[in-house]
Amino acid sequence: METFDPAELPELLKLYYRRLFPYAQYYRWLNYGGVVKNYFQHREFSFTLKDDIYIRYQSFNNQSDLEKEMQKMNPYKIDIGAVYSHRPNQHNTVKLGAFQAQEKELVFDIDMTDYDDVRRCCSSADICSKCWTLMTMAIHIIDRALKEDFGFKHRLWVYSGRRGVHCWVCDESVRKLSSAVRSGIVEYLSLVKGGQDVKKKVHLSEKIHPFVRKSINIIERDFERYALVDQDILGNKESWDKILALVPETMHDKLQQNFQKDHNSLQRWEHLKKAISKYQSNNKNDKCGPWLEWEIMLQYCFPRLDVNVSKGINHLLKSPFSVHPKTGRISVPIDLQKVDQFDPFTVPTISSICHELDAITTNEDEKENGAESDIKRRTRDYKKTSLAPFVKVFEQFLENLDKSRKGELLKKSDLQKDF
Repeated sequence: METFDPAELPELLKLYYRRLFPYAQYYRWLNYGGVVKNYFQHREFSFTLKDDIYIRYQSFNNQSDLEKEMQKMNPYKIDIGAVYSHRPNQHNTVKLGAFQAQEKELVFDIDMTDYDDVRRCCSSADICSKCWTLMTMAIHIIDRALKEDFGFKHRLWVYSGRRGVHCWVCDESVRKLSSAVRSGIVEYLSLVKGGQDVKKKVHLSEKIHPFVRKSINIIERDFERYALVDQDILGNKESWDKILALVPETMHDKLQQNFQKDHNSLQRWEHLKKAISKYQSNNKNDKCGPWLEWEIMLQYCFPRLDVNVSKGINHLLKSPFSVHPKTGRISVPIDLQKVDQFDPFTVPTISSICHELDAITTNEDEKENGAESDIKRRTRDYKKTSLAPFVKVFEQFLENLDKSRKGELLKKSDLQKDF
């Protein structure tokens, strides 16, 4: 993957917004079939321009209006907000208190920096293939729950462009949910609690909820490779002391002795498991129960959601197909059939796809009929670059939304016939 030079960003963005951004699919998504009048027109967009100039409450009449504005403003970052009671670009003309956020997709934001206390390979904005497994596990765990426990059908997962993932749940009924219900859903999906000062962040109750069991099943698939080999979570005294802080003190001395003799994390983990089961058989009344081992696994591997992003209806979230100004990577949709194969380091950067585009501008393009429509040309343009498979994933998602919408309309018309 070629290197990205932030100094080139303004010129690259011009080309990207003119010839590569998938406007038709993007509008098709946020217009939701045009079923609700003014749904797209009442949607807030916010643009971050060069030098961190931030403009909120942008809104557009249609696809062409959005295109013109994006090509004029050349945003470094695009965020999507709620659908409001009035057009966001006219919010200043509305009577105080009348301008209200009414609907939005239920969104989730998972950021690698929230795992800094449990990853040893990287910290802050850095990621590597060793810690990316955390994001893979997070997608599997959260997506399974959204689909099976809540019955949500339309879930779009997107790479943030740097160090995390976002999820947009787009079912019609979900977009209408109140802030209180959203809070309840995030609460259900949260097991790791407490800030930096809290050592033990996971406390399981005596009755283990099926959600916890199913999450543990997912973590177990990768735990040995990820935690014991790649992260080496019991690799030295400093690391294992963190884990000993999560188990009863009476176990510490014996484990310290064993850990000194062991050669690696795998051996130490086996010793820890034995010590836990011995402790449990000797302390039947202890409230810590037989799941100490699970609590450690969850603390080290379970998804850490940014609760506020999901709770607030008017909260903005970075748009799919936005460009990350620091890495140059495009925020691309993730194929749920291939989550384990997704590699953030092979995601196209704005420089790579713009250079691919330049390379294609060959003879045949010069001979071309000048009257060819812009849209037709752009469709062909992105298809010739490494952005194409990601637009295809997005189109598949839109296809399912359309099918679902048509199914609902048929159901409604059948019901009306029955009366």
